[in-house]
Amino acid sequence: MSRPPIYKRVLLKVSGEALMGSRDYGLDIGVLRRIAEDVRDVVNLGVQVCMVIGGGNIFRGVAGASAGMDRAQADGMGMLATVMNALAMQNWLEKMGVPTRVQSAISMASLAEPFIRRRAIRHMEKGRVVIFAAGTGNPFFTTDTAAALRAAEMGCDALLKGTQVDGIYTADPRKNPKAERYDQLTYLEVLARDLQVMDAAAISLARENKLPIVVFNIHEPGAFTAVMLGDGKFTTVIDP
Repeated sequence: MSRPPIYKRVLLKVSGEALMGSRDYGLDIGVLRRIAEDVRDVVNLGVQVCMVIGGGNIFRGVAGASAGMDRAQADGMGMLATVMNALAMQNWLEKMGVPTRVQSAISMASLAEPFIRRRAIRHMEKGRVVIFAAGTGNPFFTTDTAAALRAAEMGCDALLKGTQVDGIYTADPRKNPKAERYDQLTYLEVLARDLQVMDAAAISLARENKLPIVVFNIHEPGAFTAVMLGDGKFTTVIDP
């Protein structure tokens, strides 16, 4: 008899950069397809899934602002980039038979539903994956903060952060082979040690809502499913 998943409803946060694969910018179709396969497999476990996808593979508001753009204007462009990524992910999920809805915090009725909390919850109850696009709809907030906000609003059991490595380390393990991986941390430890897995606003929001953050490697096929079953390598951020 197969084991039940340890979470019933989760939000998966994927960075825009994760969708680039080996490209310098834009979308790697192979990466999109593989992440969609992983999401499909988790949905097939009976888990309710929603997603937030960043836009850094197309445009980052912070980078635009550092280049001299008005920050609010640059963040607006970044929010639009997340809509493009959400539509791309919706395409691949639906190709695999997973019913999906995109809800945007910025009104664009011909492309996506407006964000309506109760409607989003109902979609998930019916087995649909909901992809939240356009961040919070406001400048000066990252998609990490948007992910924490939406996870709290949806009553998720956990916020999963898919990254380039299999958890939170003392340093970047790709640069420092002696870096050690944490199995579990508290929210305050993440902030005090400046581990930068998510921005401080997102960590604080998760802490206030007692929302566990689970960090794992989004590039490892099957890792999402493994985390749902309590297997594999990952780091959990939670208060004891």
